[in-house]
Amino acid sequence: FCRVDPYGFERPEDFDYASYEAFFSRYLVVLTRRAIKWSKLLKGKNSIQKTLKVKRYIRKGIPNEHRAVVWMIVSGAQANMEQNPGYYHRLLEEEKNDKLVEAIKTDMNRTFPDNVKFRKNADPCLQHPLYNVLAAYGHHNKAVGYCQGMNFIAGYLILITKNEEESFWLLDALIGRILPDYYSPAMLGLKTDQEVLGELVKMKVPAVAELMERHGVMWTLVVSRWFICLFIDILPVETVLRIWDCLFYEGSKIIFRVALTLIKQHQAFILEATNFPDICDKFKQITKGTFVTECHSFMQKIFTDPGSLSMATINKLREACREKVLSQG
Repeated sequence: FCRVDPYGFERPEDFDYASYEAFFSRYLVVLTRRAIKWSKLLKGKNSIQKTLKVKRYIRKGIPNEHRAVVWMIVSGAQANMEQNPGYYHRLLEEEKNDKLVEAIKTDMNRTFPDNVKFRKNADPCLQHPLYNVLAAYGHHNKAVGYCQGMNFIAGYLILITKNEEESFWLLDALIGRILPDYYSPAMLGLKTDQEVLGELVKMKVPAVAELMERHGVMWTLVVSRWFICLFIDILPVETVLRIWDCLFYEGSKIIFRVALTLIKQHQAFILEATNFPDICDKFKQITKGTFVTECHSFMQKIFTDPGSLSMATINKLREACREKVLSQG
């Protein structure tokens, strides 16, 4: 058995190799079939039109060998990179803000301690490109600078693209466009979206919303890391990458689909909780096990389980929740 997965993450002591092998041998067949379809679709081009067919392909998963290219195109990062040649390298050469540099360096060793590629003795060690991407981004987007959580996202981008400049532009697509205001100092967008999730749970899984309210558990306690880290370190790597495939193409509502599916699927289990710590523990447990490991069936569920979820609904809820968050602030 391999103690380290293909992305460099060490598997935990209690890793269930048998059920993972069973899942992966089935999933490999799917991946092979998808890879052939994607090769035909891309034909070595660097452009994809947004069509229903492409949306369907993306929901069924992008094979790893095409992932970086497709993410770059559908997120708009590719176009931005081409319109700003040399920009990334100029950012690296600029004078750096000391406080920003210090904050990033402090988090270097805390980024994926369980990943062999991010260790100081790795060759090449990915801490260096990670530092570059975060430092460049902090100077590119001064309103955000650097905030915890960004290191994990940039780290994942580097693992997939194996390219600093592409990782920088993908990070820009996520923070600048796809996720509304998650990483600004006030984190208004993040706080708003946690409230929005609460409202959606009231609509779609009312018993769980009622339980949370009865025990005074705020949503931020159980889901803030889901939002901040975009499910990194919460769900298995393959599943996170499948979620990101859709996130880059369809935008932030995917996060709500995933969260609602986890909650809805485990409703009975969550409702067994009888007190505050118990609820928090249940929310930790629902992100483990075969339901989330089987990324292919999991991704089918996120588009059926929560039912319809339009961007219009989310935007309306965001407006109302933002008012609420601002009035509390």
